[in-house]
Amino acid sequence: MATRFDISGTNDIPMRIAVKDESFSGDLLNEIELEFASERVTVKDIIEARVLQEVERYNTKRPEFYQGLVDPTDAERTLNGVRLRNQRLVDGEKQVYIALEAFQRNGFFILVDDEQASSLEEVILLSKNTSICFIKLTPLVGG
Repeated sequence: MATRFDISGTNDIPMRIAVKDESFSGDLLNEIELEFASERVTVKDIIEARVLQEVERYNTKRPEFYQGLVDPTDAERTLNGVRLRNQRLVDGEKQVYIALEAFQRNGFFILVDDEQASSLEEVILLSKNTSICFIKLTPLVGG
């Protein structure tokens, strides 16, 4: 279970955590694994790691469809996913900025062990059993 407070002096232990995307009705849409250098992370760290991994995966492989928390600006929604009109590199920094703004405007929620994260600076103590779930309310368009 994740603990929501800052523990000074906690050993930094690398952690790998499965992060899930669910619909508002609870259907599993996607699952990715994130790695953190420490067991103590902020909500901002979680969002940033997730978005940067998605952008890196897309930019490296350049698949036909982009799958991520934030859709790039020139993307079009299709039945099979989001397709960039011009198959270009996606700007990870811009995508992170849009995602952080969207979190603050309630464009999506993050549940950590079934409790809603309330701020970007909230500290989470990760364990191997920590459950992190992103719930998107509407498609998020970014850079």
